[in-house]
Amino acid sequence: MNLKISSFAEYEQVYKQSVEQPEEFWAAIADNFQWKKKWDKVLDWNFTEPNVKWFDGAKLNITENCLDRHLDTLGDKPAIIWEPNDPNEDHRVLSYKQLHAKVCQFANVLKNNGVKKGDRICIYMPMLPELAIALLACARVGAIHSVVFGGFSAQSIADRINDATCSLVITADGGFRGAKDLPLKSVIDDALVQCQSVKRVIVLTRSRTPVAMIKGRDVWWEDEIKKVETQGNVDCPAEEMDAEDMMFILYTSGSTGKPKGVVHTCGGYMVYAGYTFANVFQYNPGEVYFCTADIGWITGHSYIVYGPLSQGATSLMFEGIPTYPDAGRFWDVVDKHKVNILYTAPTAIRSLMSFGDEPLKGKDLSSLTKLGSVGEPINEEAWHWYDEKIGKSNCPIVDTWWQTENGGILISPIAGVTPTKPGYATLPLPGVQPVLVDENGKEILGNGVSGNLCIKFPWPGIIRTTYGDHERCRQTYFATYPGMYFTGDGCLRDEDGYYRITGRVDDVLNVSGHRIGTAEVENAINMHATVVESAVVGYPHDIKGQGVYAFVVCPAKTDNEDLTRKDIMMTVQRIIGAIAKPDKIQFVSGLPKTRSGKIMRRILRKIAEGETSNLGDTSTLLDPGVVEEIKAGAL
Repeated sequence: MNLKISSFAEYEQVYKQSVEQPEEFWAAIADNFQWKKKWDKVLDWNFTEPNVKWFDGAKLNITENCLDRHLDTLGDKPAIIWEPNDPNEDHRVLSYKQLHAKVCQFANVLKNNGVKKGDRICIYMPMLPELAIALLACARVGAIHSVVFGGFSAQSIADRINDATCSLVITADGGFRGAKDLPLKSVIDDALVQCQSVKRVIVLTRSRTPVAMIKGRDVWWEDEIKKVETQGNVDCPAEEMDAEDMMFILYTSGSTGKPKGVVHTCGGYMVYAGYTFANVFQYNPGEVYFCTADIGWITGHSYIVYGPLSQGATSLMFEGIPTYPDAGRFWDVVDKHKVNILYTAPTAIRSLMSFGDEPLKGKDLSSLTKLGSVGEPINEEAWHWYDEKIGKSNCPIVDTWWQTENGGILISPIAGVTPTKPGYATLPLPGVQPVLVDENGKEILGNGVSGNLCIKFPWPGIIRTTYGDHERCRQTYFATYPGMYFTGDGCLRDEDGYYRITGRVDDVLNVSGHRIGTAEVENAINMHATVVESAVVGYPHDIKGQGVYAFVVCPAKTDNEDLTRKDIMMTVQRIIGAIAKPDKIQFVSGLPKTRSGKIMRRILRKIAEGETSNLGDTSTLLDPGVVEEIKAGAL
């Protein structure tokens, strides 16, 4: 079966088939990939334990699908174009042949440093081609990578390394993001004080920042590459992996303070990332595809590295930020590299909108044919600006909805094939069976309805477990509504049957497209010496979508509230990272609690949103008076 759907009629027919005969459908899709041995069984599943197995018994290596199989036909074609943070620095282009050689080379470095199949490796790097090379080299030798976004703190890294008992860390001396220098190696050094399992740290030279190199533990990437060259290890045969072998762990925020390691496996993830990339973006050979995400998030895994490379695409990686050195940078990159497909976040779009039309002047965006949005629902104003100013009303916009746990896009228009509607993720992709349920788990049928979004049947990219804690996976995703995967999102299905995501229904915020658990932020705030207790909620934010509003109890009145606010923000930055810093901190004498001690976040959310006229029944609170005080002091 062809991966790409070419008309709406075909979509309807393929979707129907994928629901009525899912195993036949996915087997036909999987036939587009290279397997060392075919599967014994396409699918075995239950959502009770949960236990999901796709392509059971099949043998493969994802890097052969991303690299080796393209060498004869696309060897000299650009696989990765890298655009640096500083526009005056030269960009780099790696062909499929060059990328293959570098991946084999670094895979041999890993082997030289004792890495074996099944070992966990933490990667904390800037957005460089070497980051993609590190991921692919891990996958080639069968090691499990756990990438940590370069903005996370030492404590966040230590938590993730210890949870996965990583034996090796790959990092760089430092990195650049906009005007900021990132002290990556020194952050790793701080983290490793708490990590007994790490035996080796491989350090890439990027910023030439002076760093401490610990004898016996730390080695330079470049020195290790030289050793491989002198040994003459040119090739590195790909390790044979079972379809259900663990491929990577990616940590995501949960509603408890501890991040959870989402586990994806080799076969199903490969098929789903490749299929959704080819289909949603309608990728054509020779097109230049630019996903602006960081590889530290799932979007970068699936739609900068594995999805595009599995389809022989040219994937553009960008080290910088949209507003450096000015707000025209994205458009410079599109113009310079003649980008055809741009996939970015609503946060970036809203931020760039705020600069007006000036940064767009003199930028040739005529190469663009398709646009995409990811990370959170895109508001209508941003959708129209993106459509008119960037796409010149000529490029279909795919507003993609999916999560770390999904491996790839679940609900989205297919570019130029299925209808779009501003603010809507529109229709499920083939193989995806969404349902809306009420609070009691009863399915809500028909159109013009809203409820909690669940998926009732597995797709190949679905989460298999949370690392080291399968019960947590069951409780988080499969226990709320028995027999279904619960997304944690509310959703509306309009009269046309199109889906619109309305936001999280659990205690997870979506800040700039990144999920942050309220419990995680509260734990960090509560670490500050003067804080007794805190409650964190989201509120509408013009640029980020959701901002972080913290209600903080500090009994010892401070002389300088602004300084205390800054201290609290610094504490959060140290413990989680700058991404989780509260936008507003309101000091309160107490929090609205029920008699059993539960904080009524619903009330706080309404106050943060400025909707104080309808707070509902407060009579069940331990101290209803505290609500009036909080209302009066709202920021």
